[in-house]
Amino acid sequence: MHFSLEQLAAFVAVYEKGSFSEAAVKLNKHRTTIGQVITNLEDQLAVELFERIGRSAKPTSEGQLLYSYAKVTIEQAKSFNKMALSLSYGQLECLNIAYTSLIPSDVLVSIRQLLLEKYPAMKVNFLIKTKEEVKAGIEDDSIQLGFVNVDQRTPITSFDITFLCYLTFGLYTAKNSPLAELPNDQIFGALKTSKQLILKAYLDDEISQKILLSSNYEVIEDFSLLLSLVQQGVGWSLLPRVTIEDLGDLLQLQKLNLNEVRDDFQFPIALWAPRSKAIMEIKKDVESLVVAYINERRAR
Repeated sequence: MHFSLEQLAAFVAVYEKGSFSEAAVKLNKHRTTIGQVITNLEDQLAVELFERIGRSAKPTSEGQLLYSYAKVTIEQAKSFNKMALSLSYGQLECLNIAYTSLIPSDVLVSIRQLLLEKYPAMKVNFLIKTKEEVKAGIEDDSIQLGFVNVDQRTPITSFDITFLCYLTFGLYTAKNSPLAELPNDQIFGALKTSKQLILKAYLDDEISQKILLSSNYEVIEDFSLLLSLVQQGVGWSLLPRVTIEDLGDLLQLQKLNLNEVRDDFQFPIALWAPRSKAIMEIKKDVESLVVAYINERRAR
């Protein structure tokens, strides 16, 4: 039994959109064409994949069973196509690296120094992006490497996903802040009514529900500004320990230890990249550098 990629793509699109019309828009085809492709596929399989209910299409139990296999096949075909095309390319002339504001700046500096040494002629751009922007950029080839704060290692993807590490975050306030003077058993209650400063990247990457402790919060887009505001006692914030500990007493910040929160917050960091021969070696170098950086900081 043989199926075309066109049939599987139509099946996946209708399944995900729940509509023949919306699937047709996604695939840039006419609705009747999508309907006929699905009908032909159902005839080949001798099973009904969707229940037609008005303008909607509800997957049958058979359709639900086959969806993940069709999705994997489509994504693998995309990966094959990208890798095959990349075989004829030489070294990259330009590398766009997207990252979340959670990534310590000295990690990015180390990456640039490494790439300058190994690929001196290559232009490297660093771009702050959200998780969705990174995904879209990799899929349209405008981004070659992307750091995201998510541990997503699903096999159903057309790009390469590598989990790197967990970044540890702590609660910090200015050393001269009233919060720094409170006993541990009173800090949690005070935090819930004190001004919390939150990095916009936390909201963009949908982790705010994990770290918003106070209803009295303000959103800051720039990480350097956030640090300055915490230093000046404007509010308290959740900050990456590797960054704060590297700067030491220069920042004059106090880590808050709460009875109610025994462990530090941890957020996963993954590296996303297209499946491309030109990217493979660069990605390995960057992975090794980041993991070594985190392990070295933890060992201090």
